Amino acid sequence: MNAETPSAGDLLVRIGGIVFLVGAVATLVTVAPLFLGTDRFPAPAYFVCMLMGVGFALAAAGLVRSAAAQRRAAADGSAG
Repeated sequence: MNAETPSAGDLLVRIGGIVFLVGAVATLVTVAPLFLGTDRFPAPAYFVCMLMGVGFALAAAGLVRSAAAQRRAAADGSAG
């Protein structure tokens, strides 16, 4: 793997960040009617807000995966 190709852990962090941002925007849009005094969104709109947690979990999994790969590489380098 060359330096230009992201590892799987890095890709998970990027995807997790994007999913988190989508969830954050959905949360802002869903909460706005409460402050503006307009009609609430239907229930499925609130489920999109859960993407924030999913994105955080994906990014955390990517960080753990990258750390484990770096630890393996360091262990292989010191052993050989």
